[in-house]
Amino acid sequence: MRYIITFLFAILFVLPGFSQSDRRHIRNGNRLYRMEKFDKAEVEYRKAVSDNSNNPQARYNLGCALMAQKKDSAAISQYEQAGKLETSPRRKAMVYHNIGVVCQQHQLYQQAISAYEESLRNNPHDNETRYNLALCKRQQKQQKNQDKQNKNQNKKNQKNKDNKNQQNKQNQDKQSQKNQQNQPKDQQMSKENAEQLLNAAIQQEQATQQRLKDAMRQPRRKQLQKNW
Repeated sequence: MRYIITFLFAILFVLPGFSQSDRRHIRNGNRLYRMEKFDKAEVEYRKAVSDNSNNPQARYNLGCALMAQKKDSAAISQYEQAGKLETSPRRKAMVYHNIGVVCQQHQLYQQAISAYEESLRNNPHDNETRYNLALCKRQQKQQKNQDKQNKNQNKKNQKNKDNKNQQNKQNQDKQSQKNQQNQPKDQQMSKENAEQLLNAAIQQEQATQQRLKDAMRQPRRKQLQKNW
């Protein structure tokens, strides 16, 4: 089932109580906003904020222009400032509704839920916010279930990987033992041959030494010269 998140981009019209400069820039921004020239509207709203940083209307409208341009992080910053400055419950509810929408889009469900609840505290009769809140709670639950499934799957994959590594190690050990069992016969034959050659060399050396000793024991005879 496809769910639709409703948006509230509504801008605030010029309200009394602010300077002529604030109102002029806000009016210009609202005109550009309705023409969907959001980047130019942003410029006008920023001028209004520059003239009076405590103007919640200018900050809220600036947040809407930023939100329309997908500059969500900057939009939330302006909305939060507007929420602190705004005294009208209805307008404050609009501020927190939009904060909730941005957070919900980015799957920041807990932050979105908190914003929607704050919006409803200021305007309990806003069915759009109530719908988004219910949808957001459902999405948060689905996200938690998915995270849990992913975690379990990761554990299962890791376990299978460990088992495979263990099996490979056991196979390597078996092969190593098999190779060692095949080696001793050849090694033993080589050792026996070496011992035989060594013994033969020793025996030959002993025989040679014995012949020298025997030769030295024989008396030397002087050769007689023949008479002429």
